[in-house]
Amino acid sequence: EVQLVESGGGLVQAGGSLRLSCAASGLTFDDYGIGWFRQAPGKEREGVSCIRSSDGTTYYTNSVKGRFTISSDNAKNTVYLQMNSLKPEDTAVYYCNTIRGGLNYWGRGTQVTVSP
Repeated sequence: EVQLVESGGGLVQAGGSLRLSCAASGLTFDDYGIGWFRQAPGKEREGVSCIRSSDGTTYYTNSVKGRFTISSDNAKNTVYLQMNSLKPEDTAVYYCNTIRGGLNYWGRGTQVTVSP
């Protein structure tokens, strides 16, 4: 069974940093990739970043380019999202996601709150 568990969220002031972790089990890091999404109150869930661990290919949504960095530790089956220069508009619940065998898997999310 595929499981994704996020951690590392918290409360931080604008300009601060956080590092989120997504620990994956029941799968192997391969060409399918793992991504981070976020959902702010009253807004739709949006894609933030993703990585294909087999070759390190990454993607970032425009609003986080230059501030967020996604990486993976294949030995630990863990994907990280380093978030720097955080802004109040980054406040959201951050979710880890992957698709395996046509099924969409989500973690429970971790809350990130950025105060002005």
